[in-house]
Amino acid sequence: MSRGGAFLGVDVGTGSARAGLFDDKGKLLGSASDPIQIWKENDCVEQSSTDIWRAVCAAVRSACSLANVAPEDVVGLGFTATCSLVAVGLDGSPVSVSSNGDSRRDILVWMDHRAVDQAERISSHDSPVLQFYGGGVSPEMQAPKLLWVKENMQESWSMVWRWMDLSNWLTYRATGDDTRSLSHMEQWRASDSSDMEPCGRDEVFWAEIGLGDLYEGSHAKIGHSVAFPGHPLGSGLTPTSAKELGLLPRTPVGISILDAYAGGVGVMESVPNDFKADMFDEEAICNHMVLVCGTSTCHMAVSKKKLFIPGVWGPFLSAMIPDFWLTECGQSATGALLDYIVQNHPAAPLLANQVASQSLSIYELLNKMLLSMSYEQNMPFLSALSQDIHVLPDFHGNRSPVADPKSKGVICGLTLDTSEKHLALLYLATIQGIAYGTRHIVEHCNAHGHKIDTLLASGGLAKNSLYIQEHANIMGYPIILPRENESVLLGAAILGAVAAKKFSGVHDAMKALNAPGKVVHPSSDPKLKKYHDAKYQIFRSLYEQQLSHRSIMAGALH
Repeated sequence: MSRGGAFLGVDVGTGSARAGLFDDKGKLLGSASDPIQIWKENDCVEQSSTDIWRAVCAAVRSACSLANVAPEDVVGLGFTATCSLVAVGLDGSPVSVSSNGDSRRDILVWMDHRAVDQAERISSHDSPVLQFYGGGVSPEMQAPKLLWVKENMQESWSMVWRWMDLSNWLTYRATGDDTRSLSHMEQWRASDSSDMEPCGRDEVFWAEIGLGDLYEGSHAKIGHSVAFPGHPLGSGLTPTSAKELGLLPRTPVGISILDAYAGGVGVMESVPNDFKADMFDEEAICNHMVLVCGTSTCHMAVSKKKLFIPGVWGPFLSAMIPDFWLTECGQSATGALLDYIVQNHPAAPLLANQVASQSLSIYELLNKMLLSMSYEQNMPFLSALSQDIHVLPDFHGNRSPVADPKSKGVICGLTLDTSEKHLALLYLATIQGIAYGTRHIVEHCNAHGHKIDTLLASGGLAKNSLYIQEHANIMGYPIILPRENESVLLGAAILGAVAAKKFSGVHDAMKALNAPGKVVHPSSDPKLKKYHDAKYQIFRSLYEQQLSHRSIMAGALH
């Protein structure tokens, strides 16, 4: 174990709790995960905080064992999680949010869509608060979910002592301190404030939408105070939580952030020296956009300026990096869409057999097939294979930049072909469609004041070489991959390092612990640029055509 000790990061995702230990250079020493239970019934998606804490403790103990790190070597701990909502009773016990009354189910999971009606009603209010959410709210946000519980589960509503974002509940469970992070729910209170004090106008807004009672007793039900990411909580781990985690009491614990933001903290300064025009330019980071690419993709950029962008969430002050405004964009289905396209094609079973025999992933096999096909057909470049297939990837709506949850996916160019080669072409066109979506997001952000010229990518999809190369070519920007692909865990660990006072703040810790890996450069072939420019125009027209079709059909049904 190095003299600097180890920083521990915990990430609670949708399906598992993960823990990772990093040394004082940001290098991963070991990680482990433990599955968590999830209940899905129609639009309702629920979890149990008791089950999640059990999984967290199991993952932490396993990671420490695998990394050969003793409890006394863990110098700080940070948590991150999805933006799920936890109902906490007076003595810290769970309060059911399940329609069947199951007392274990005290969490409305981020993807729960029971509050669609409440989201539409909240969005209909003419309030300045809504400009921080691109003009309207999603049913995945906390306010609509809270309103749903108030309107449909009065008994549970009255029993709740605190409502918490899951990441804040984790730090509360660990330390007994319920100081909050500047996560989505807290941004509703402090969205225009630089002094950590809730804004009066936001309190008025809560009252307008029917949630004024959350403020009774000095903001009791949604907490008293908020603090910057990495701020140390209480006296660190309580004796009880330390014993459960296999760590020492009083181990410092930092204020948490949402999982996508942790991914940004874990990767945003992973820039090679030759990319740094001025080593002392504090605002160079404002030219970067981070893509955390998994089931969905989150696109994040920061600015010293307060930039309002139609259809885009934010700006959120200090939500990711203290004193920077965060812009948060996203695509609701990326990895999930590629899985859907591949698994539902008639050739999928044939490919699965080959994958098993060649010990490759299905995507590695498809990438090899496309390379062979481009040689066989004497293509000027691999991307040209998809010239007759165009994909609009809005199979789960469009989060950014048009913010249209009703948008649907489109595949243009289908034939009766059911071969493996056809599947490879469809897969390529889908990757390109996702990358055109990222181009649309970046162009939209830059048109509204950002100056993004470099992308950083992490997460599962960032391991797919074709996915990253197509993005680089379509954007015309270099894409930097971090040395440590586990950027969310590293981001969480950075919060622990800051809480332990090993760094003066989150940004300083990022500069020390983020490290670059491979840089993927765009092609310099002007013919390839011309090709993607043409396909991008078709991509943009597919959504415009959909709006026209929607209008025609709405007219026919009225």
